[in-house]
Amino acid sequence: MRRRFMAAALPALLAVPVVLAQGAGESFTVGDIRIEGLQRISEGTVFNYLPVNIGDRVDSRRIEESLRALYGTGFFRDVELRRDGGTLVVAVRERPSIESFTIEGNKDIKTEDLEKSLRSAGLARGKTFNQSTLDEVERFLTDQYFSRGKYGVKVDTTVEELPDNRVKIAIEITEGKRSKIRQINIVGNEAFDDDELLEQLKLGTPNWLSWYRQDDRYSREELSGDLEKLRSFYLDRGYANFEVESTQVAIAPDREDMFITMNVREGEVFRVSEVKIAGNLVVPEAELRNLVQIRPGDVFSQRLITSTTQLMALRLGQDGYAFAKIDPVPQLDPETREIALTFLVDPGNRAYVRRINFSGSTGINDDVLRREMRQMEGGYLSNAAVERSKLRLQRLPFIESVEVETNPVPGSPDLVDVEFKIKEGLPGQFSGGIGYSESQSVLLNGSFVHSNFMGTGNRVAAEANAGQYSKIFSLSHTDPYTTVDGVSRTISASFRRLSQFTSASSDFETDTGSLGVDYGWPISEFQSLRVGLTAQRSDLLTDPNGSAQEAVTWVQNNGDTYTQNADFGVPPVSFLYYGTRFDTYTLSLGWGFDSRNRGIFADRGARHRFNVGYTVPGSDVEFYTASYDYLQFVPVSRWFTLLLNFELGYGLDIGDTTSIPPYRRFFAGGPESVRGFRESRLGPKDSFGNPYGGNLKLVSQTELLLPMPEKWRNSARFSVFFDAGNVFSTDSTTFVGRDRVTPVDYEFSADNIKYSTGVAVQWLAPLGVFRFSYAFPLNATDPGPLEYGDETEGFQFSIGQAF
Repeated sequence: MRRRFMAAALPALLAVPVVLAQGAGESFTVGDIRIEGLQRISEGTVFNYLPVNIGDRVDSRRIEESLRALYGTGFFRDVELRRDGGTLVVAVRERPSIESFTIEGNKDIKTEDLEKSLRSAGLARGKTFNQSTLDEVERFLTDQYFSRGKYGVKVDTTVEELPDNRVKIAIEITEGKRSKIRQINIVGNEAFDDDELLEQLKLGTPNWLSWYRQDDRYSREELSGDLEKLRSFYLDRGYANFEVESTQVAIAPDREDMFITMNVREGEVFRVSEVKIAGNLVVPEAELRNLVQIRPGDVFSQRLITSTTQLMALRLGQDGYAFAKIDPVPQLDPETREIALTFLVDPGNRAYVRRINFSGSTGINDDVLRREMRQMEGGYLSNAAVERSKLRLQRLPFIESVEVETNPVPGSPDLVDVEFKIKEGLPGQFSGGIGYSESQSVLLNGSFVHSNFMGTGNRVAAEANAGQYSKIFSLSHTDPYTTVDGVSRTISASFRRLSQFTSASSDFETDTGSLGVDYGWPISEFQSLRVGLTAQRSDLLTDPNGSAQEAVTWVQNNGDTYTQNADFGVPPVSFLYYGTRFDTYTLSLGWGFDSRNRGIFADRGARHRFNVGYTVPGSDVEFYTASYDYLQFVPVSRWFTLLLNFELGYGLDIGDTTSIPPYRRFFAGGPESVRGFRESRLGPKDSFGNPYGGNLKLVSQTELLLPMPEKWRNSARFSVFFDAGNVFSTDSTTFVGRDRVTPVDYEFSADNIKYSTGVAVQWLAPLGVFRFSYAFPLNATDPGPLEYGDETEGFQFSIGQAF
């Protein structure tokens, strides 16, 4: 602005002597005003800016004032004021208008972003052209590319004059190559070597991950951040008077290589002599002192001091002092190399919440969001309650992310409004299809899952599959807030009929119909209890010629057994089907703990789930099952997170029941357990070599989550993994080997744990979470005289839930 004022004022001052000479240096009274040289601008516009009216007395001061005003409009490249008798003549030359404006050669910066910035600067079609503005834009564009590490950029501007006082402007950008950091030197360090210090910096020289991290690209902002990291590194290790004395950045003549030099002065290591707490202590000093992370005699550490201030601020925030300030004041004694530390507490005013508002949630009922609130309207503002409310919202399956703003109420220093900015996720999944196979003929299938049905927060799921040899129908409804206290209720019903006699597998015909109800009670912010009852009627039918001997034996010894003649419409009948019918009433109990920060794609927290199912007296078949799964996210650095997942399942028969039903046995292998082995193919094999499942399951998955760009962080995940696990049979079920005669043992043995490693990708899509993996089995077993061997599969794909 100052340059523009001087550019306008200088011609005006130079013009004054000319005008005065023409006016013989005498003032006069303006009898009329005549304007000459206008083309596009109206006389009314000039009169609006001209500070002289008819009848005014004009002298040199008024002339200077008029010139400044007219040049200041930016409309004119030249202004002359002269006297013609009693008439004041205003002669102007208008600046040209911009007929067209083009930008070419830009790749790093979008054309629409550039046009928006240039339009605000006055460079656009129809605007008045000013060469100084174009020069400033040229410098601005150069600086923008410099900030992106392209120091070889060239910005060429051309102005083509057109008839009728118009111009055509073209900006041509040659971006050039992005400059890379070839060397970073640290001078003056003695306590720590260069490698250790360079590890603290985000900037670096080219390496095998630079294509992803882009850490070899120089920017002023990144360098400033790295200097602060270097300072923090020393301050955390006692060097309280550490300084970065100077920094030099050199660019090679080709402008493609950069060299950075940091000159540091380490200073001496200081220890803490005493720690005091002073100020307005609205909470007991003993509570604040318990939060102090640094003690007298400790080496000075800025990290521990910062942690202490944060903990104190959080503690004050719990009592409504959300804007408390904790200032650590160190007093250095260079002679003794000691620091006396004082924490000054200024709680400020206690803040109360006037309103809680939600934005961005167009498809969610207001009460669904408000019932997750732990911060109440009318109560004092608690940072802990606000953060917990945010976490509860973020863990809802139909919300992708949540941001919180605390806005002071104008005119009320003790009132605030809390706004939760919500980005909705995908609440529902729907799939359907029609197909054909030789074994199943025409197949129809469809599924529907919606976790926010009609905006109520209720979960509705339905599935239907119909083919010649299989029919599956299921429906469930979950109300997470059946009561205002957060008691949830799930009602489910299902019917399954599977008939696999025509396939090559050793399955048997299974008809099951079930009806269940389940209630959950929250017992704390992170824990809940669950109890449920499920009634199920089952009818199992086996074919001695096509079903596994293990299944036939179970059917013949459990439930209400019966036989059925095989009827293919071609007599005589030479064999019987063996079947059993039974009713079970299963009481289920569960405990859960969940502190994850999101329902999908979490990266912090843990989850524990323990469930027991027990068939109560009156059931025709008696057994119990128990399962436990553990999930933990462990941040190992600013880039990487370790995911630990462990599953344990166990089931056992009770009373006269010989073993748990075949359809309740555990399976392993595939995308959800031990990747690299075919789905459900690990563990006990039946007499045909097909998986029969076990009553003991052990599976663990360890994944290293790799960093993702910010825009993909909530919708995609890439990892390397190591899986281990298998299923075993510890009950009375007898298995035979490949010769169908010799008994084989599938008891638990650590030697039979299967291992695999590989890479995995998860992607959140409208149909669900797509999981892709490529694994390398590490100890797959080859077939032997009795052993069937392991079936492996490198690439695997599934659609379902994500951790």
